[in-house]
Amino acid sequence: MTDWAEGDPLEVAPRLLGSVLTLGGVSVRLTEVEAYAGPDDPGSHAFRGPTVRNAVMFGPPGRLYVYFIYGMHHCANLVTGPDGSAGAVLLRAGEVVSGLEQARERRPGVSDRDLARGPARLCRALGIDLGANGVRPEIEPGESPVQISTGPRVGLRHAADRPWRFWVTGDPTVSAYRPAAPRRAGR
Repeated sequence: MTDWAEGDPLEVAPRLLGSVLTLGGVSVRLTEVEAYAGPDDPGSHAFRGPTVRNAVMFGPPGRLYVYFIYGMHHCANLVTGPDGSAGAVLLRAGEVVSGLEQARERRPGVSDRDLARGPARLCRALGIDLGANGVRPEIEPGESPVQISTGPRVGLRHAADRPWRFWVTGDPTVSAYRPAAPRRAGR
């Protein structure tokens, strides 16, 4: 299923909510995502053009762009737009709906609500690491959420104020909002 990913990330992102993504023996109902508009978006990894790291973001749509952050976490975006365009949607949070035991093994001692609550946790629950970069995950449309909220993106220094984060209103698996920490002088 990739036709739905062949659009602007701002259109694809809210459509992903309620969809079920399956990878690594675990299925997650997506409850929170963030849109990134490539070269038109200073918050995007593709803002300055293609590199070895972000090449997957330039298409074709429907594949995962996985990156390593803070020297310890993986995050995954679903590539959107036409081939050659660098749009993507960060997979921020979800509810594990299948493969619960496997997700618990990957995240021992964590409540079921928190198994995939946040982008790094979601990747860990699904078994996503850099080896999943470029993979086409299985995504099935789910029930459309009754109400969708939007707000600023999380943890960005550039273009954070754009209301391009979308989440299922009131869902307990949605991650907490945290703005970027200001940089201290000399860094």
